[in-house]
Amino acid sequence: MDSNTVPATGRSPSRGAPETSLRDWITANAEKHPDKVFIQSVDQDKAITFSQFKTVCDRMANYLQSKGIGPNDRVAMLSNNSIEHLCVYIGGMAYGATVCTIHVEMNAVYFEQILNALHPKLTLFEDSEDRIDSVTLSSKTPGDWLNLGDWQDNGSTAGFYGELENHPTDPVEPISHWEDDASIYYTSGTASAPKGCIVSFRELIENTPPTAEGLALTEDDRVLEFRAFNWISAQVLSGLSPLSKGATIILARKFSQSRYFDWVREHKATIGVCNPTGLAMFLNRPIDIHHDDIPHLRFMTSSSAPLMQETWKQFEDKYGVPIAQGYGCSEIGWIAVSNEHTRKFGTVGKPLAYHRLTIVDGDGKEVPHGETGEIELGGFDTNAYRYLDEHGAEKIHAQDRLRTGDLGVMDEDGCVAVTGRAKDLIIRGGVNISPAEVDNILLQIPALAEAATIGVPDKIYGEEVVCYVAPKEGETLTTETVVAHCSTRLPEFRMPKQIVIRDELPKTERGKMNRLLLSEQWQEEFGNS
Repeated sequence: MDSNTVPATGRSPSRGAPETSLRDWITANAEKHPDKVFIQSVDQDKAITFSQFKTVCDRMANYLQSKGIGPNDRVAMLSNNSIEHLCVYIGGMAYGATVCTIHVEMNAVYFEQILNALHPKLTLFEDSEDRIDSVTLSSKTPGDWLNLGDWQDNGSTAGFYGELENHPTDPVEPISHWEDDASIYYTSGTASAPKGCIVSFRELIENTPPTAEGLALTEDDRVLEFRAFNWISAQVLSGLSPLSKGATIILARKFSQSRYFDWVREHKATIGVCNPTGLAMFLNRPIDIHHDDIPHLRFMTSSSAPLMQETWKQFEDKYGVPIAQGYGCSEIGWIAVSNEHTRKFGTVGKPLAYHRLTIVDGDGKEVPHGETGEIELGGFDTNAYRYLDEHGAEKIHAQDRLRTGDLGVMDEDGCVAVTGRAKDLIIRGGVNISPAEVDNILLQIPALAEAATIGVPDKIYGEEVVCYVAPKEGETLTTETVVAHCSTRLPEFRMPKQIVIRDELPKTERGKMNRLLLSEQWQEEFGNS
């Protein structure tokens, strides 16, 4: 659907129900288990309890109120994973402000453009980040600027958290309603300038309990998360879901292949969040650990990109840890979430019921079970899926129902297998070829660590199949080995025309295989030959 600019008001003049869910979860947890740790930061070597978290949120509400920040007023964050970052994300929304999270590393070259598009009333920044030139940026962008500062259990003295100490802990009634904007978070901007995905409180809150239920999350769980809390994926799965159940977050600043299982063991994690790239790294450089050594770990998740079945099988065979694959998208949040009991190998499990997910053909008609089509969904009878463009205009990406751009198949049990992106589909001589299908065949080669199949221009067939591969550490790989393997497992029309061996394949900042960059590299290296 073509994007449409939203009218100046952007919202109905009538006000819906007040949004109190976040405040209610915060209060309930503080009353039920005040001294229980809510967030344990492995890099900061400190923790905040539910009672301390409520105090921070109450002070924050009083501070924001004193600054005249109202519904749909924006608070921008230029910061990375930390207790301070996560407290502002949740606490700011619990008060009713619109919290705008900007990935520092990924969006650094766009800071000025993004902040001018957002027009925030307040920008909080991490002063230890070299990529943030706060003096220059604050002179070129609207709103007040304040160093995020450092939360301490005995009282903070500097920055935003120092300011909070000057405000009371009296509860403040949330100012937001369901139709108000809860959060704006920015896409990667890999192929173009990043856009700001907008989610209302209704969209965000309605996505949280089903996600928690999909994980079978309880107050006894401890969720290890390293992905950036600047995107809705981590924000809902590992932030708001634990909050809604009174569970604990084990927070890491970024992924560490060498330390991940140490964190699991030391902090008794029950759910370990991961992605296909991380799982492949554990296979490429194995860690001497098994599920028997960490029986408290219920399962690990995989999301962000389709998990190849061969990688899934090899990981479980090696480590004995169950993998539950999940699925979501930036515009929607979480779409399918499963756990160690409900997972189904090769799929992302059953979609969250309220999304009313279907698989459709090019004309928008639902296809039968077992047939590939595009994934479409819409959790509300009426809803505009919105974003901010680079100039700050609020636009509608889709109305009521949204197509994710992903290809998938639904089986007879209602479980969905995500087979790739519609834009990545290779059409060779009129025949559709899924890159993921070829990748999965390639990953059966014992010496192979990574694979990425792309389509390249061909004068005769329109497109041809090219496979980029990388060997495991210490292993040798030849094109002859790869071709021989594929020739016994792929029909002729799906066979790669070319095999390109690299030491390592490029990923996006979110850990996805960067097929766009590979296509550009192929064009530069082989396009004129």
